[in-house]
Amino acid sequence: MSEKIVVPVLGESITEATVAKWLKNAGDTVEADEPIVELETDKVNLEVPSPISGVLTEINSQDGSVVEVGALLGSVSAEGGTAVKSAPKISQEIKQEEIVPAESNVIKLDANKKEPKVFEEKPKEKPLVLTEEVKPDVAPKRDVNPTLSPAVRKIVTENNIDINSIQGSGKGGRVLKGDLISLMGANPKPSERKIQYGEEERIKMTRLRQTIAKRLKQAQENAALLTTFNEVDMSSVMEMRKENQEDFQSRYGIKLGFMSFFVKACVVALKNFPAVNAEIDGDEIIYKNYYNISFAVGTDKGLVVPVLRNADELSFADIEKNIKEISEKARDGKLTIEDLQGGTFTISNGGVYGSMLSTPILNLPQSGVLGMHNIVERPIVVDGEIKIRPIMYLALSYDHRIIDGKESVSFLKMIKENLEDPRRLFLDI
Repeated sequence: MSEKIVVPVLGESITEATVAKWLKNAGDTVEADEPIVELETDKVNLEVPSPISGVLTEINSQDGSVVEVGALLGSVSAEGGTAVKSAPKISQEIKQEEIVPAESNVIKLDANKKEPKVFEEKPKEKPLVLTEEVKPDVAPKRDVNPTLSPAVRKIVTENNIDINSIQGSGKGGRVLKGDLISLMGANPKPSERKIQYGEEERIKMTRLRQTIAKRLKQAQENAALLTTFNEVDMSSVMEMRKENQEDFQSRYGIKLGFMSFFVKACVVALKNFPAVNAEIDGDEIIYKNYYNISFAVGTDKGLVVPVLRNADELSFADIEKNIKEISEKARDGKLTIEDLQGGTFTISNGGVYGSMLSTPILNLPQSGVLGMHNIVERPIVVDGEIKIRPIMYLALSYDHRIIDGKESVSFLKMIKENLEDPRRLFLDI
């Protein structure tokens, strides 16, 4: 009995995929529901399982080929078919050798040569007897050459320079400070990538990267993009996290992060400024009365934006748990089409990569995206006094076709107020 492996239904508006890689080779034994081939779509990668247990007898679509929904990928045979790999034959042929023991020599007759070979028999080594605990050799800490001058010794120690690799110009080959400075004029070696791949590399973009490029270009061409900025003092949020982290984690089994505060603050602002949670469809504006917050996650294959559904109905703990679970799925390449659809507003946290300030781009058809950035201690004026506070810059990019400047500035200001006094998020004011 043989079963066909076909391209499954990939999701709404997705009609084709690319064969990313086969996880099994023809002739391999597979189990029912075991992933055997990985497909790459415009949005996610998904694994196609084996329909039955048996042997992968045929591969019809090779790596890199574009296939449509329902196309034949290969087949699995329950009996193994003709593609079953035969077990390697173990040769039973043994060279005819005759070993004649002797007290000091061994004469070995080689089957291919008539003349005997004489080999010296090595005396047996005496076994090592441990009479006390043997400690592993620990390389002594390398001391900088005491003949170096204090200035040279300081440079060598601070920069971890291998003094043995430097040809000194001083008396008796002594390394001088000038020798170290001359290292700055040494030409560096070519990069490892250049050595390995040459001057240039040409690699075809993945379907996910092509889709990202297409959608970002569409956002620039179709929306009237504008960005407004503000800054937020993160002292209160950081203090609340510090005071309640241990109790929160012991009760809910998850750490209290920054994202739950930002999600809550965004939901409050979206309820007060519904145009930011809306989208344009032709000559109509669709106001969304639900709050599905998309959040950007960087992966090895590119940026994906999974959705936190009904965020307004989730507690702080539920938000943290859902974000952690979805982020892990994204990094493991296990997101489904449903995980990426239905978002109404996006949060992008460039601060985790050290970004100070940026202008995030819209995630169409949404009309707004909030950019978070790194937290840096900055001098600010508080009640007429200069104080050092942890400050984060915020950026709101929006579609100016339906969101006016007054709404965008007020929206961002409300987020700032709720983060600087997070008690408001619990009192719903």
